[in-house]
Amino acid sequence: MNRIRVSLLLALVAAILALPAHAQNKRKVIIDQDAAGPGGTDMQAILALINSPETEVLGITVLTGVAWRDEEVAHTLRLLEIIGRTDIPVLPGAVFPLVNSKEYIAKWETLYGKVVYQGAWNYAKGHAVHGPWEIPAMPEGAPITKASAEDAAHFMIRMVHQYPHEVTVYAAGPMTDLALAIALDPHFPELTKELIVMGGSLNPVTDDPEFSLTRRREFNFWMDPEASRAVLHARWPRFVLTTVDISVKTRMEKTLIAQIAKSSTPAAQYVARYAEANYLWDELAAVSWLDPSIITQWQKLYIDVNVEHGAGYGDTLAWTIGNQPGMGESLVEVQRDLDKEKFYKEYVDLLSRPTPNARAVTGKN
Repeated sequence: MNRIRVSLLLALVAAILALPAHAQNKRKVIIDQDAAGPGGTDMQAILALINSPETEVLGITVLTGVAWRDEEVAHTLRLLEIIGRTDIPVLPGAVFPLVNSKEYIAKWETLYGKVVYQGAWNYAKGHAVHGPWEIPAMPEGAPITKASAEDAAHFMIRMVHQYPHEVTVYAAGPMTDLALAIALDPHFPELTKELIVMGGSLNPVTDDPEFSLTRRREFNFWMDPEASRAVLHARWPRFVLTTVDISVKTRMEKTLIAQIAKSSTPAAQYVARYAEANYLWDELAAVSWLDPSIITQWQKLYIDVNVEHGAGYGDTLAWTIGNQPGMGESLVEVQRDLDKEKFYKEYVDLLSRPTPNARAVTGKN
């Protein structure tokens, strides 16, 4: 009888000890995002990463990009309230690029022509273009929760020191937060596990006016070229790049929205309400990190960004191995093609499934 009790006790202890081990096996990720909302590629990528049972999202760092930072922070906080994940901290990041600015680009355009898409500087969805500190009325309702007092760069540095070589940084906005973290701690990149980036453009096959005549200009690298260059010259253990070239092969079709709408989960209903037809820019970077088999063709290239203040300012530069200048450029794993149907299926499944560890937010209707 005692042997049975001892065996049961040992089994119970083993089960308890296994719980933290299981948690440790989850893939730790920081989401660095220009989180425009509601809906759209930014929020849908965030949802895909949070909804995956494989991930532990350490925090969401938010910087100006598609919209201004403070507006994006509010949309992110509200999203987390809707899906019941207010335990995930939201960290305010950079409001302005290191060197580039809306005013400078207005002068640049008089020499080199108009830049079709400039994110927060010339584009807004559902309201007028506004300044950096305004937060227009939010269709999904304003959040009651608050952002962290810690800033994005210090948070990222703290996390990689706390979990050395375990943290994936997923970056799908301009590179300013990452550049600031590198400036504060040059060891930051080497302490990560890997960097996953949506950015850059090489030679996309598209008639989209944003890219058809300016094929090397991509917004995330272009908005803060000096920050992009700093990131592309840092020593990351692994660097994966989702470019415009592969992103324009995808589309948030109405059929995908309809499939997601069949689910009654808060995340799915949020997407069903606010999704729009567009390329799946950030979602592809996120879902292909979760399942790299989605990508059917890769190419290793040396990548950099043009920081000369001429006609090519902010353009993506690329070289095959052996042809690079050798000035510290990163060797990057560039995605070239995908299994689109597999991607769509996994994407729909992620946005339709129940959000792990969701809890209701009190005080909000």
